[in-house]
Amino acid sequence: MTKIIGLTGGIGSGKTTVANHFRVAGIPVYIADDEARKIMQSDEINAEIKKKFGDTVFDNGILNREKLSGIVFNDPEKLKLLNAIIHPAVKKHFSSWILNQKNAPYIIYEAAILFESGSYKDCDIIITVTAPLELRIQRVIQRDKTTRENVLSRINMQWNDEKRIDKSDFVIENDTTEIAKSAVDKILKILKIQ
Repeated sequence: MTKIIGLTGGIGSGKTTVANHFRVAGIPVYIADDEARKIMQSDEINAEIKKKFGDTVFDNGILNREKLSGIVFNDPEKLKLLNAIIHPAVKKHFSSWILNQKNAPYIIYEAAILFESGSYKDCDIIITVTAPLELRIQRVIQRDKTTRENVLSRINMQWNDEKRIDKSDFVIENDTTEIAKSAVDKILKILKIQ
């Protein structure tokens, strides 16, 4: 039976970079945040978001994710409300996706809020990706063209590294691509995937 490797870490830690190292090694990878973005474009999900957050997060009927982010990342209750809409839809999509991976001994399920969402309970192994705080902040500012304050606000809404590490089987320090790749190779050897 296919084993699920949960891959998590705070914003800017480089989870997707690490996930790509696993993908190159031939392991199927599911990026929950990417799928959530696609799911958020569906009429059904947009109707739910409109019901809970109103028309102000839509521009000409199209969801403005930046406006929605501005609301939820400043209000833990609103974030819970949004997660209650998105997470069940992502979980349902993942259940369908994994059916097509029956021949893979392992798959990677990459999710920023693996623990907060409860998805970690479905994982056989958990890997946490870490990176120094300043490096994380700079990565996100560069990637999202946002402010330091916005990044720190999002970091503060997530579990800290210590909490994640405490519940993880492996930790990858992603200071550089080379360090991360080397850590992935070690994990692959331990799991006898290579």
